[in-house]
Amino acid sequence: MAKRKSKFICQECGYESAKWMGKCPGCGVWNKMTEEIEKPANSRRGAFAHTQETTIRAKATPIPKIETVNEPRIYTEMKELNRVLGGGVVRGSLVLIGGDPGIGKSTLLLQVSSQLSNKQHSVLYISGEESIRQTKLRADRLNISSEHLLVYAETSLEEISQTIDEVKPEFVIIDSIQTIYHPEVTSAPGSVSQVRECTAELMRIGKTKGIAIFIVGHVTKEGSIAGPRLLEHMVDTVLYFEGERHHTYRILRAVKNRFGSTNEMGIFEMKELGLEEVANPSEIFLEERSQGAAGSTVVASMEGTRPVLVEIQALISPTSFGNPRRMATGIDHNRVPLLMAVLEKRVGMLLQNQDAYLKVAGGVKLDEPAIDLAVAVSIASSFRDKPTRATDCIIGEVGLTGEIRRVSRIEQRVQEAAKLGFERIILPANNLSGWTGPKNVQLIGVHSVSEALEAALGG
Repeated sequence: MAKRKSKFICQECGYESAKWMGKCPGCGVWNKMTEEIEKPANSRRGAFAHTQETTIRAKATPIPKIETVNEPRIYTEMKELNRVLGGGVVRGSLVLIGGDPGIGKSTLLLQVSSQLSNKQHSVLYISGEESIRQTKLRADRLNISSEHLLVYAETSLEEISQTIDEVKPEFVIIDSIQTIYHPEVTSAPGSVSQVRECTAELMRIGKTKGIAIFIVGHVTKEGSIAGPRLLEHMVDTVLYFEGERHHTYRILRAVKNRFGSTNEMGIFEMKELGLEEVANPSEIFLEERSQGAAGSTVVASMEGTRPVLVEIQALISPTSFGNPRRMATGIDHNRVPLLMAVLEKRVGMLLQNQDAYLKVAGGVKLDEPAIDLAVAVSIASSFRDKPTRATDCIIGEVGLTGEIRRVSRIEQRVQEAAKLGFERIILPANNLSGWTGPKNVQLIGVHSVSEALEAALGG
């Protein structure tokens, strides 16, 4: 009998080593190297060998001779989900949904399963964390009942594959990938090897049979999806379900999408009967805005293909330490000292002895350069203790020389601000050429930070 070889794999990044190490050389995390039995190459032909033997070998084909079929996407009743997915569910796609425990991932997918089954689509909901009775109790709370929605409680990938062959569903929900195990992999469920092999097998099933598969993934304490980074590279779409467990609003964000725009965002509200989509998220983010408060500005930010108006708050106060603090929530913290340096150098504000705290209200994360001018005006407003107008919206990118650079999709941003009743919009002067804004909105073009502060704060 041949000696069984083992290897050590990091459970955070998937780094492999022949011997155990306390600190992973790949990601630098301590005490994450676990031992796994290394299987010989010919042992892969086991439980799933029959599926590989019956498949026809593909041939290389010249691209002009490839026939394409434009299959329409399948729409759910959730317009927010359709937008995040790029216009609906694509057949044969593999979608990964990650989020904190208890945030509502299972509720969202169970509601989507009900909507698809009500349209006469067969859906197989595979639960690895709950029994079928527990899933039925949750479905009863959501008033879900459909003959085309099948519930199956199983964790073995071999049994799941055989059930898919028997049922032949159009959609499959896996809740969750960390509980599914491959019978030919010796490591425990949820390990790097198990997650990688199970996802690869599910991807093969979905692509060869045209089944859209949704996979639920847990997240780590840092907020990233548990398992190797390879998991996100393998799937077609990666969605993050974000929000505070003690608040009702949830944000579904696409960070990867092969069939649509990335950074698309959908807003939901958790209620007793499940998740309800929010048609106008800008109103939600601005409904609690204080009137006449210094350090508050509104910016029209693009989230994927949709403009969203959010409030940026700044608090500038004298520091009591040798080094002033710079803290930011919802925006890149590296941009805060950069914009404060521009205000010091180009405008003459003495901010080197001031603590700066910035926040995007509503829990939204903004990462586009068009918010620079709104951040700079918020800092100046708090420092001078001069409030901005409640009907002002500020858009623009700030350069290191203090110039205001043009931004993309300015027409959509202005139209969204006008729809919510904003009367003045401060924007880059270069964006004013070639189009005319709404009649009830005053457009103020600025070339520098000094001009923007003059328009927003009166000097």
